[in-house]
Amino acid sequence: MTDSFLAKGKRKKLVEELRRKGVTDEEVLRAINKVPRHDFMDPAFLDHAYIDKAFPISSGQTISQPYTVAVQTQLLKVKKRDKILEIGTGSGYQAAILAEMGAKVYTIERYRELYLKAQAIFLSLGYNADFFYGDGYEGKPQYGPFDAIIITAATAEIPAKLPPQLKIGGRLVVPIGNSISQVMTLVIRTGEDNFEYSSHGSFVFVPLIKGTAN
Repeated sequence: MTDSFLAKGKRKKLVEELRRKGVTDEEVLRAINKVPRHDFMDPAFLDHAYIDKAFPISSGQTISQPYTVAVQTQLLKVKKRDKILEIGTGSGYQAAILAEMGAKVYTIERYRELYLKAQAIFLSLGYNADFFYGDGYEGKPQYGPFDAIIITAATAEIPAKLPPQLKIGGRLVVPIGNSISQVMTLVIRTGEDNFEYSSHGSFVFVPLIKGTAN
């Protein structure tokens, strides 16, 4: 798709809305203003690409609400050249926001269709990331330790293998809860075996599922 003046105008209004909702990280807002969200959605939803809502994508998944993407990204405190592991590539939109911010992104997707589609979109937009078709519960320890880990699906508890893949001082952001509602949780690794937890509002995500699927 082309990035029209209309789409750019809609993104600018979206950024203004996110700012009103309390998003303060200007680098996050800049990335949202730059990345063409409509390219990550089914063409049937083109008119809705810049409404602050989640929308269905293939494999029974969703592209997250822009506000949710902004909150998770803001909690990561992304710096250029940070190594960030994403659990749940989905549409690829969240990974593109991180790439636009200058992060080195490693992203894992359990659905092969989404894994392939996100790579094609990245190629068309000129973004770079390392894509993996696999089980997010395992992480990617061979590429760690990571400055940050972002989990883009709901889980009752954090997969045990992920926090140890953080650097000391690294940040993990994950929605924790049941199938109805989750609390956005920030985990900071403060020592070899020490982690600090804080809560940052209620959200709704699709569930994190172990293993892979075609």
